[in-house]
Amino acid sequence: MTIAQLSSSFFLQMAVIIIACRVIGWLAHRYLGQPQVVGEMIAGVVLGPSIFGALAPQMQAMIFPVETKPILYVGAQLGVGLYMFIVGMEFDRQEFRASARSAAAVSMAGMLVPFLAAALLIPGMMGTPGLFAPHVSAWQATLFLGSAIAITAFPMLARIIHERGISGTKLGTLSLSAGAIGDAGAWAVIALVLASLGAGPIVAIKAVGGGLAFAFVMVVIAPRYLKHLGTIAERENDVSGTLLAICLILFLLSAYAMDSIGIHAVFGGFLLGTAMPRGALVKGLRTRLEPFATVFLLPIFFTYSGLNTEMLVVDTPSLIGIAILVLLVSILAKGGACYVAARLSGQDHPTAIGIGVLMNARGLMELIIINIGLERGIIGAPLFAMLALMAIVSTLMASPLFELTNRKKSATGTDTTMTVH
Repeated sequence: MTIAQLSSSFFLQMAVIIIACRVIGWLAHRYLGQPQVVGEMIAGVVLGPSIFGALAPQMQAMIFPVETKPILYVGAQLGVGLYMFIVGMEFDRQEFRASARSAAAVSMAGMLVPFLAAALLIPGMMGTPGLFAPHVSAWQATLFLGSAIAITAFPMLARIIHERGISGTKLGTLSLSAGAIGDAGAWAVIALVLASLGAGPIVAIKAVGGGLAFAFVMVVIAPRYLKHLGTIAERENDVSGTLLAICLILFLLSAYAMDSIGIHAVFGGFLLGTAMPRGALVKGLRTRLEPFATVFLLPIFFTYSGLNTEMLVVDTPSLIGIAILVLLVSILAKGGACYVAARLSGQDHPTAIGIGVLMNARGLMELIIINIGLERGIIGAPLFAMLALMAIVSTLMASPLFELTNRKKSATGTDTTMTVH
């Protein structure tokens, strides 16, 4: 394709992507009670080879030619990186510190049991061709699959809790804190897997050491200097074009730093977001960036994931059996472990069920992980499809099950408020 053809294809693709995401997102919200972002996840699969490509292969190939996938990939990384930057700015550091100890049991259980489940699944899965790349060892496969099962849709978790008005309750606080701790652990394991698959020990040291150094800078050092940007925003009561440019440059450099050491741009965006000074700066950045990131850029990521998701490759009894097993084990391991841990830590039955349901949603975070796995040659198309299906099903379950749980809790008159000391 010529440059002019690539350009015209991109414009058509973006129109189709936005239409599909808005329409399916609205339908999911209107008739299924799901957040808009859940519908956009489904829209990505609809636009891919599993549905659009199966029903109208020539039209799908015309709109999404193979030559344009690198362009969509770059747009997808920009979209998800910028979105995670916004999520990082929404992260409540004080709330996290206040409830970190009580949430540790839930988050540790939500990681330990999925990794044990992965260890039990891997021996049978390693013998099935196409699930993992030939160069991936059993322990690397176990760590990757364990992370995929253990991850929680932290951005979606925060959105559900905010929409339901339970941010200050025991359920909301524990779920958010446990999700943050658990996801941090899962991302650390993914970073270890990526480093171990590098070309030699130097690459591994660069990835792990560089990642830890970057995290240290963002947690300990960066807030001290970034507060000057917050002071400027407070003084002007606005985010000027220059201030916006500086923040975007910092985001791009953070994404570059994480990509260049062999981890992933989303780490850079999220950690920078957590370090940004709260107040006028964050409020102004969200006002300027969030609509464009969520409406225009993030759907590219869902579509790129959908183009890689071909459910039809799971076409044999053994692969279908593995897909069902992975789905059931993932739901039971994550949701069940968080429920039991919450009960053992003293939570009542309805609160523990709510925590298990919310922690079991995987959403966007799962798609990020499996895209990294496919991109870095860790997993094959069949396992990608299985884990994408697991992400969609577990996320679709979250809102209706939480509504049911919350309704029962309200009927019993259980107090969900929590005093943070």
